[in-house]
Amino acid sequence: MSRQIMIGILCLAAWRASAQQPQADIARGNEAYRKQAYAKAADHYRNALERMPNNPIASFNLGNALLKLDKGDEAIAQFEASARAGLSRTDKADALYNRGVVLTKQGKLDESIEAYKSVLRLNPADTLARQNLQRALNEKKKQQQEEQKKNGEQDPRRQQGRLNRQQVMQMLNALQEQEKQLQQRIQKSKVPSPTRPDKDW
Repeated sequence: MSRQIMIGILCLAAWRASAQQPQADIARGNEAYRKQAYAKAADHYRNALERMPNNPIASFNLGNALLKLDKGDEAIAQFEASARAGLSRTDKADALYNRGVVLTKQGKLDESIEAYKSVLRLNPADTLARQNLQRALNEKKKQQQEEQKKNGEQDPRRQQGRLNRQQVMQMLNALQEQEKQLQQRIQKSKVPSPTRPDKDW
C-alpha cells in the first residue's frame, strides 16, 4: 500500500508568490485523483512541475498518479525527485516508502529493501516501512531457497548473500532497539498531570 497524495500547501515565504499557479494545478490534480481520473491528475501535476520544477508535492503526487496508471519506472523517478526536494524528513520518508512499494511490485527486492532501510533511517518509528522491509526480506529468502532447490548445491556467492541478509537483520534489530530507547526517553520525559496529585503517605 502506497502513501496517498500530499494535500498540504508549502509554507516557505519565498515560494508563496511563485507557488500560486502550481498550487492551483496541484489542487486540480488532487481533485482529479480523488475522482480516479489518474491521467488527468498526472497532467495537472506535470503543469505544476513545469512552473516549479522542484516542487516536492507535485512530484510526489505525480508519482502516485503514475503508479495508478501502471507506469512504475516513471513513478519511481518522481518519488526520487520528491525525496531530493522534500522539505521535511517525513516528506522524504514518504517518497522513499512509495519508491519501495513500486520496486517491490516490480520484483526488484534488493532495491526495495534499500528503499525501506532509507525510510527507517529517516523515521525509525515507521511501522509500515518496517513491515514491508520484513516482507521483502522474507520474499528474498524464499527466492534464494527456491534457487538452492533448483541448483541442488550452494555456491559461494549465495553464502555471501546470506551474510548480507544477516547484516540486514542486525540492522533491523538495531533500529528496533533505537525505537525502544526513544519510547523509553519519551515516557521518562512526560510530566505528571496537574489534576492527578502524587500520593501523600
